[in-house]
Amino acid sequence: MEEYKPKFVFASDAFKGTLSAEQTAALLGEAAKKMFPDCICLSAPVADGGEGTVQAVIRATGGSLVPVRVHDPYMEEIDSFYGKIDEQHAIVAAADASGLCLLPHDRRNPFFTTSYGTGELIRAALDAGFRDISIAAGGCAANDGGMGCLTALGVRFLNKQGEALRGIGANLREVNSIDKSGLHPAVKDCHFTVLCDVEAPLCGPEGTTRSFGKKKGGTRQMLDELERGMENYAAVLDQSFMPDQRSGGTPGTSVRELEGGGAAGGLAAALCCMLGAKLKKGVDAVLDLTGFDETIRDADCVITGEGKADRTSVYGKVMSGVGRRSHAQGIPVFAIVGSIGPGADDIYACGVDSMITTIDRAMPIEEALEQAESLYRNAADRLMRILRVGYDVCIQHISAHKAG
Repeated sequence: MEEYKPKFVFASDAFKGTLSAEQTAALLGEAAKKMFPDCICLSAPVADGGEGTVQAVIRATGGSLVPVRVHDPYMEEIDSFYGKIDEQHAIVAAADASGLCLLPHDRRNPFFTTSYGTGELIRAALDAGFRDISIAAGGCAANDGGMGCLTALGVRFLNKQGEALRGIGANLREVNSIDKSGLHPAVKDCHFTVLCDVEAPLCGPEGTTRSFGKKKGGTRQMLDELERGMENYAAVLDQSFMPDQRSGGTPGTSVRELEGGGAAGGLAAALCCMLGAKLKKGVDAVLDLTGFDETIRDADCVITGEGKADRTSVYGKVMSGVGRRSHAQGIPVFAIVGSIGPGADDIYACGVDSMITTIDRAMPIEEALEQAESLYRNAADRLMRILRVGYDVCIQHISAHKAG
């Protein structure tokens, strides 16, 4: 019997701070060739609106990166970039200027970090003549409601005394009014789309502060104060931008209830209110831009993954998007993840069939991060061995059936 050549598609998110999506694809390819020497391996650029989104879209569309000097979450100058898709369309990622990936764990503090640099990227794209701008809103270190970003675009957030506030989380509770008179003039001629990596609203138990503030360095007391600040901020947004005036607004609804409005610490809600931006699930937008559905056609299996699988993995993250798209074509999906947290099993309802971790023994998190590449390689080998066994069993059954 002629050896069948299985087709594998690798579509993993980056393991933040350790492995890029390209690295995971290369390691999976090595493991696949050991077990299936004649297999076909394809790498599908994927992202959910967080770190790596611009690069994934540019690779898939043949665009280019445009360098920009901006300010990081602590207003220190850094080199960053946005993506040029074509002459009219640019893509900006909050993670590339205001991202958690730019800060070590001991410097994360949502009270004082800002999204200002993201606004600088948008401003640079506007100044360059782009009039269709997508903003990938994932992986942001700030919990400032987008105040920093909009400040960079000319908006002023004022306290009761009429004084301009810095765009940081600690100032959310001081916002009393918003002055848009200095907003970049090109905004009125521009179409904005926000690629949301989460479905979290602006406020409440499932809101941006409660859901992601701890990851950004917030203590319980700090998160309580930030939530009160965000409630105040939401009230000002509602008063300043009536629901029927903002993009997607429905009369009688509050900005608090906007699905995905909590993306990037509330940046998505601010862009919706002040720039008229449309909100879209980041992973679906990226999969559409990169032609994912066509890439996986006739694949035998898809392998996805991310650094940590937990209950948030089903809310617009890469694994859920890849799982749903693959399941729709009847293709099995396996996931390799760095670790498994509470609620991770919910991912099985999104089309992911099985999941394994890279961790193969008890170890401190620091050791796991340091050995991320070797741990992933071993996990990839284990998965491919399992697939090989399954393949051989199928061949044996087919041969026995034919013989019978």
